[in-house]
Amino acid sequence: MTSPFPRLISADDHVLEPANLWTDRLPSHLREIGPHVVRERVAYNPNPDKVSLATKAQQSDDGVWADVWYYEGKREPLMMVGAAVGYGHEEVEFRPTTFDDVRPGCYDPVERLKDMDIAGVEASLCFPNMVPARFCGQGFLEADDKDLALLCVKAYNDFMIDEWCAGSGGRLVPLGIMPLWDAQLAAEEVRRVAALGNRAICFSEAPARLGLPSIHSGAWDPVFAACEETETVLMLHVGSSSHVPMPSDDAPLGISNILVTLNSVTAMVDWLFSGVFVKYPKLKMLLGECQIGWVPYVLQRADEIWEIHGNWAGTRARVPVKPSTYFASNVYVTFFSDVVGLKNLDGMSVDNILVETDYPHSDSTWPSSQAHLEKQFEVAGVSDRAVIDKIVHGNARKLFRL
Repeated sequence: MTSPFPRLISADDHVLEPANLWTDRLPSHLREIGPHVVRERVAYNPNPDKVSLATKAQQSDDGVWADVWYYEGKREPLMMVGAAVGYGHEEVEFRPTTFDDVRPGCYDPVERLKDMDIAGVEASLCFPNMVPARFCGQGFLEADDKDLALLCVKAYNDFMIDEWCAGSGGRLVPLGIMPLWDAQLAAEEVRRVAALGNRAICFSEAPARLGLPSIHSGAWDPVFAACEETETVLMLHVGSSSHVPMPSDDAPLGISNILVTLNSVTAMVDWLFSGVFVKYPKLKMLLGECQIGWVPYVLQRADEIWEIHGNWAGTRARVPVKPSTYFASNVYVTFFSDVVGLKNLDGMSVDNILVETDYPHSDSTWPSSQAHLEKQFEVAGVSDRAVIDKIVHGNARKLFRL
């Protein structure tokens, strides 16, 4: 695609883990225990209001063919919504699928580069997909055999650096995961992969929801120190707490696509008042797929609370200056469709905003990502080319040292 609008750097895409990722890298005696794919028929209920993780994993002789991830006896089929690019919005369903039925760019780095060219994408950072690793490696956190889980984490990171990114000429930027169950092991992995060229590492938006220590506990200090030392960016994808706020159990699933942003709101407020950035002033943290329209209000309200309630609520004891200060120096946010946020850039720092395409998920702006963003800026009335360049690719280039 040729366009006067700049090519973008996407700070939030996903790699659909190839079926052979772990079987090619784990010791032979662990390959049938670690993550591997089996093609089988799986029950399919076309009513998304009735679908659950339990029912979608049931085998069925009259079900649809699906590639199912097996790991320690758990079963998770590949789902269309997690690899939806190439299908129209009216074609996408919450149903199991196979690698044969998804676009090769989902899992093949050569094909991904071709798809990036179609959409006007210069470079991309890819989070894990919905299964088996999930958005920050929760799948391995939940495993019983932590020795095997550690091997799986390292195998994923080696794949990310040596296979997914290595032949891309720098266009696919390494984004790793860590063994969340042990902060010291996690810090060691941060340093190991940083030495191999890794630029960013996945972390949970709310570790306490995963049964882990909170960011207030001090337990994560080894990780934060390692990230600061290696200039590794902490990446918090929306939904990486394995939780979505829903008003009721019978609410339509589409509501979750809106309300999940509240996870990012919660995470940012948590970090701004945590004091972590006081202790680690060079640490950088990015909220992935968070959108940005809410940011000006939250920053304004955070500063008000710091001023009004700081004396009794303990906020000033942890953060000596206004919370919005730490947003400008340490926190980054991403969006793919947010005209409201672009209309309110004066309420936040334009140096802290990045864009994304969310390839290959059902929300993705592919194949029209460049044109879509151009229209977003136009509708919002943002025409300053210096501002556009920063948001579309300049901020990412600086943050990830590209």
